[in-house]
Amino acid sequence: MFVDTPKEARDPDVSAIAALDEPTRRRLYDHVVRQPGPVSRDEAAAALGLARKTAAFHLDRLADESLLDVIYERRSGRSGPGAGRPAKLYRRSTKQVAVSLPDRRYELAGRLLAQAVEESGATGAPVQEVLHRKAEELGTQLGGQDSPSLVDVLERYGFEPRRERDVIVLANCPFHALAREHTQTVCGMNLHLLHGVLHGLGEAGFTACLAPGPGRCCVRLEPVA
Repeated sequence: MFVDTPKEARDPDVSAIAALDEPTRRRLYDHVVRQPGPVSRDEAAAALGLARKTAAFHLDRLADESLLDVIYERRSGRSGPGAGRPAKLYRRSTKQVAVSLPDRRYELAGRLLAQAVEESGATGAPVQEVLHRKAEELGTQLGGQDSPSLVDVLERYGFEPRRERDVIVLANCPFHALAREHTQTVCGMNLHLLHGVLHGLGEAGFTACLAPGPGRCCVRLEPVA
């Protein structure tokens, strides 16, 4: 089972994208990712006609934002005493940066759907049945992650909850584009995901119900009678 990145953890993505707004820093990032191997400060500075100190500052800022990885290598190929200090080198990070407004979670949906297809192929169980179970398992896991409240979890995963009397309406669907084209599949997945969230939180005061409407998620949370 996997856990999608919570909203609080996604805030650094905004910072990382903002870091690339600086022209020199963006040129250095583009240069490093185009190279077949790691790049030193001296090499980057020479390639872009920058002072070494300037290149070092911006490369380290990119590393601080996890856009570049830092490694240390001895370029001479020698080791042991007299081989000198390893050079500080930079290469593209494996981190993926994505910011979406409104919040979308297509990777989460894609993984659930892929898991369902693979398990269905291996066991012969209906895909929809597996998808609903996987979604509910994930929701239970998300709800059990030391979350202080139901609203906190819903906000963290992009549902934009708002109260309308006793009902919690979800103003945003994190799977919006998928839900428009594959409504039954995605809304069913979403329903079971939110069933799981309620279970994981031990929240007995609400139940997740399908209630499609324009401009909002197809699921809403209604008080238990």
